Amino acid sequence: MISSSPTSDEPLQKKSRARFIKGALCIVFSAFNFALMAALARLAGDVPFGEKAFFRNLVAVFVMGFLLFKNRAKINFPKGALKFLLLRSTAGSIGILGNFYALDRIPIADAGILNKMSPFFAVIFSLLLLGEKIAFVPMLSTIGAFLGAVFVIKPGASLMHSLPALAGFLGGMGAGFAYTCVRKLGEMKTSGELVIAFFSLFSCLLCLPFMLFDFCPLSTGQLLALLGAGVAGCLGQFGITYAYFFAPARDISIFDYSQIIFSSFLGFVMFNQIPDALSWIGYAIIASMALVVFIYNKRKFAAIEKND
Repeated sequence: MISSSPTSDEPLQKKSRARFIKGALCIVFSAFNFALMAALARLAGDVPFGEKAFFRNLVAVFVMGFLLFKNRAKINFPKGALKFLLLRSTAGSIGILGNFYALDRIPIADAGILNKMSPFFAVIFSLLLLGEKIAFVPMLSTIGAFLGAVFVIKPGASLMHSLPALAGFLGGMGAGFAYTCVRKLGEMKTSGELVIAFFSLFSCLLCLPFMLFDFCPLSTGQLLALLGAGVAGCLGQFGITYAYFFAPARDISIFDYSQIIFSSFLGFVMFNQIPDALSWIGYAIIASMALVVFIYNKRKFAAIEKND
């Protein structure tokens, strides 16, 4: 019996597989922490959403400020980056404020899935901002995702539900625009520490007027819950950053939708929230569209690699 020797491609394949696994684990870790952040923000109770958003970013300001100072000699701040840092920070802050406004008023799983509209908005903004062409399948999936969002928002069903859901939807739009700016900053070789630190500080400063005009004194429990939300949000940022260091978005982005599972579980355990049937239909449609894009990208890049 003759044993075949391993080909020269096998070590590379094993390395790619290992990086894929690490990337998937990091993005699931990130999804859990973002779900926990949302649950802790909800647990803080009747605190203005602007104040919650302030504390969500406060921890990241100190952590990223320390890393920025520590690695200051290696920080790359290319010419023209300031414009996109400001755009990213403004859009990202709108995304956080919309998400936190929704979190106080609708089930956290609903707020989570509306926030996950961001990848589909990123497709649209990549066309408008970066001039990237959109293929038929991603465009069709984007339209399908909008349909799924309608099931979650349920326009006209109840004004008390529709307005917060619309805020969550706009939050997802803001996040999608922000991710497009992050992609542009990445192409410009802007340092990741600078991008996160700039955004966190900008968002904190933007939330200060909300704090001044609608400040709510915090109990010890509320302060701990909001600081916990800040820690979870910071861990979520680290998780998703390292995830995309290990593997490209086309391979692992689908795992980000595990946040909906975590949000549904935490919402049920902590607040006895059970999404209604229309919301579950919306979840299924949006997650299915994400899966379609995931499979489409896998096949497209596999064909490119084969031709190479």
